[in-house]
Amino acid sequence: MAYQFVHMECFSRKGSKGRSTSFVFGEARRDPAASFHVATPAPPVIVYGVSVDEVERMHDAAADAARTTPKGGKERRVRQDQHTLLTVVASHPVTMEAVRGDPAMRAEVERWERLTVAWLREQYGDRLSSVVRHEDETRWHVHAYVLPDDPAMRATALHPGQSAKSAVMLAGPADGEDSKTLNKRGDREYKRAMREWQDSYHAAVAQPCGLTRLGPAGRRLSRTEWQREKVQARALRASLDRAAVVKSKVESFVATKKSETESLVATAASEAAALRADADAAQAHAVRRLAEAKTATDAAKAVHDAAVAEQQKARSMMSRVRQEAAKVRAASARLQRLPSMLRTALDGLRQSRVADRIRATVAGEMDRLRDQASSAERRADAADKRASAAESLRWKAEERARTLDGALAETAVQRDAARREVQRLRPPEPEPSLGAGFGMKPTPGRR
Repeated sequence: MAYQFVHMECFSRKGSKGRSTSFVFGEARRDPAASFHVATPAPPVIVYGVSVDEVERMHDAAADAARTTPKGGKERRVRQDQHTLLTVVASHPVTMEAVRGDPAMRAEVERWERLTVAWLREQYGDRLSSVVRHEDETRWHVHAYVLPDDPAMRATALHPGQSAKSAVMLAGPADGEDSKTLNKRGDREYKRAMREWQDSYHAAVAQPCGLTRLGPAGRRLSRTEWQREKVQARALRASLDRAAVVKSKVESFVATKKSETESLVATAASEAAALRADADAAQAHAVRRLAEAKTATDAAKAVHDAAVAEQQKARSMMSRVRQEAAKVRAASARLQRLPSMLRTALDGLRQSRVADRIRATVAGEMDRLRDQASSAERRADAADKRASAAESLRWKAEERARTLDGALAETAVQRDAARREVQRLRPPEPEPSLGAGFGMKPTPGRR
């Protein structure tokens, strides 16, 4: 393994030393006029985003539409020599020949490529328009093209080194600082910002792929020291790979336990809902039974009251009947004495009209009294029957009231038993737990 290589550069439409934006796009496309450095040019492979032709079209359209407004002036087009394109080149140290002959090495380089694209997307977001790979050169490498999204299309605003130096120069010299010292301070800020940019790439891409941050020449290392550093880089890469595997296992374990916990919680919630529904149904049934029992009790009480009233009415009627019967008996006694009293007078007056009228009057009175006696006896018999019926009805009402009271008491006992059973069956609120796992001890008695 070797060290990382990532490089950044800005370009304008006018260009410098013949390297304009059109030349850069032509080189990426492998136009003959821009590919003299390649023995056998081959079309680029699109790794991310759009093609080189599309990036050039987007760049030219945006550059033509870009406008800038100088301080105190009016809006105008941006200059041809303003940097409007940012490019990033990242290269892997292995050769294309080694990649073609080793599937494992190709898989490793493709992993490096995916990490590089992910880092570029994190750095530039939607401004990253395209990433292409060239396979017609010695080393496996990719080119990234970034288009500024501000109205003036300033590519230097995306360059960390130039942005840091511009901030120093715009702030002006400090106390006792001349322009030369100010420029040196700006250069220091430029280098500091670029080191941070390189460190970011190393942490995100190079380190996981076993590449060192710097090469041996830059740090004046001997061959032995450089070999040791490469061994250390490979060991670090292996450690990172193991850490990634462990992290993946932990995440998988956590996801599994979370799914199991959610399933248990859902099951418990479903069972609790079913128990609540059963309890509600039992309670509703008990309420209905109580209402029915109350209605039946009220009806029985009404029947009982009616029977008592009828019995009292029958007793009152019996009393009146007895009084009338006594009157009839007294009248009958008087009438029984009347014939003997009249018999003597009738013997002497048998031939007279007066006697006939008397006999007719007495006979009519006797018939009337006999009819009254018969009617009184019939009313007495009817009153006795009604009294018997009222007594029977009262007994039945009392018996039904006793039955309903027993049913009501049994219903109350069943309702209390149902409430105790629901309270016993209702599960406690489950406490989500990941269970025994990575860095956790199992809870006794819990699966």
